[in-house]
Amino acid sequence: MNFIERLTEATHKNRSLVCIGLDPDPQLMPRNRGVFEFNRAIIEATADLVCAYKVNFAFYEALADEGFDALKHTIRYVPDGIPVIADAKRGDIGNTARAYAKAIFDNLSCDAATVSPYLGFDSIEPFINYRDKGVFVLCRTSNTGALDFQSLRCEGAEPGCCSLFELVARKASQWNRYGNIGLVVGATYPAEMKLIREAHPDMPLLIPGIGAQGGDLTLAVRYGVDARGERVVINSSRQIIYASAEDDFAEAARQAASSLREQINSCLP
Repeated sequence: MNFIERLTEATHKNRSLVCIGLDPDPQLMPRNRGVFEFNRAIIEATADLVCAYKVNFAFYEALADEGFDALKHTIRYVPDGIPVIADAKRGDIGNTARAYAKAIFDNLSCDAATVSPYLGFDSIEPFINYRDKGVFVLCRTSNTGALDFQSLRCEGAEPGCCSLFELVARKASQWNRYGNIGLVVGATYPAEMKLIREAHPDMPLLIPGIGAQGGDLTLAVRYGVDARGERVVINSSRQIIYASAEDDFAEAARQAASSLREQINSCLP
């Protein structure tokens, strides 16, 4: 199966649009827990409640050899029916882009990756050419600094006048020759999400910004899902994996993930 099929199957099986971000921070983790041990407990407690897991490479890279080993073991430990998204935000040209794609898809066996479109088509083409893998293009990110560039008006680049994030979405749609491209759209900008979904009704959306960043869950679901109430991956990291800093952290994570799943499902049309 390709990424979209795997995502859809996991969504149906677990009745879930929840993606858990496995972002290990030793300052927040329970004491005397290794990174992989921590991740394994979270996965075991929540695997029947999610449609995907997301691993943010920065948290593992910051821990040097221990972190990279934990990253590899974490990806392998996720059950076969659940996609793993590499949140690496790669974006470079030529051989470098091909090397990034090979590392994420061949060596680490991730099912999807986040990429930056700033360098243009040739910088993400190596990722797109993995036809069975998902490619989430950064479009309208959840951070406040997104306003620095993503809302700028683009005159003359395409027929009509649009903002940069709309142009990115339009370009991504044009590049979507294999049907494996999605968009990263933050829950903190619901009006923009509504515009993107209306213009691109079939593209999957990876939605960060719920929980610690204060995104509106109800609007994210209402404006993010496609006509079938699918094609969204709503990510939550800190709100779930750090629901408790004690020995009951895995049980607390399960309760938080279950609560989020029910909140999302209650908002579906």
